Amino acid sequence: MFSENHKRSGCIEVICGSMFSGKTEELIRRLKRAQFANLKIAIFKPTIDIRYSDVEVVSHDLHSIKSTPISDPKHMLEIPSDIDVVGIDEAQFFNDELIDVCQTLANRGVRVIIAGLDTDYLGKPFGPMPALMAIAEDVRKVHAICVKCGDLANHSHRLSKSDDLVVLGEKDVYEPLCRRCYNLAIAEEAAKAKKK
Repeated sequence: MFSENHKRSGCIEVICGSMFSGKTEELIRRLKRAQFANLKIAIFKPTIDIRYSDVEVVSHDLHSIKSTPISDPKHMLEIPSDIDVVGIDEAQFFNDELIDVCQTLANRGVRVIIAGLDTDYLGKPFGPMPALMAIAEDVRKVHAICVKCGDLANHSHRLSKSDDLVVLGEKDVYEPLCRRCYNLAIAEEAAKAKKK
């Protein structure tokens, strides 16, 4: 444990990648290790994410940990002063206020662990994730496996026809693809759309 005179140094850790890459699994693993070390943790997720549970962070292989759903990142600043670690899942769904909130928490001596998609279904940087990656002490990019060829996947290819930026879904709505297979899929979709 830390002595009264020792002030913890805060930090920001980012876990990013495509859908089905194990981001949430890695977040849960780090948080459970912190709990095992008797550190006090607080876990947050956006209220929009109700795929598996309203109040738990749940990985695709159904590992879970209790969380607090919030709509505004500023609510994270209300944590008790004895919290050592803050976990944040699906960070891409929060607004850019999350960046300052994470900086504030880290400056208070809190270890902030963030998991989220680094790019959206169009392959563009998603929400506050690029800025969080830039200010983080540690960034870990995890990969899924391309369902077409078996290479490392870094794209979340949307199977549904919606143009909305946020569409929650699982394997019925998204598939992980490598760069080559993603570009081929987009080209095929564009060719089909031209024929109509």
